[in-house]
Amino acid sequence: MSDAVELTTQSFDSSVNEGVTLVDFWAEWCGPCRMIAPVLDEIAGEYAGKAKVAKVNIDNEGDLAARFRVNSIPTLLVIKDGEEKGRFIGVQPKSKITAALDQAAESTRDLAEME
Repeated sequence: MSDAVELTTQSFDSSVNEGVTLVDFWAEWCGPCRMIAPVLDEIAGEYAGKAKVAKVNIDNEGDLAARFRVNSIPTLLVIKDGEEKGRFIGVQPKSKITAALDQAAESTRDLAEME
């Protein structure tokens, strides 16, 4: 069972406004999204209390996808205190994602674009 929280347009801002959050923009029909889901579930469990992992289904929440200019999925955003600090597009290794979360938690500077 996933520890990731499903976000909607209504819950998004209040969910990401404090602390570090990894947001996964995904869709049920997306093969790469299904490939990375178990990795994100692992991260959600390992980072409980340190960072949140959240999911946005772009088929249900198109306004959020448009707001964050999500053109390809999966797109992962690293958000700290409501501000985007980094972005991954496509399937990424767990180590790269966790390094970005660690850096966001420790730093106030923006992470480099991580495509």
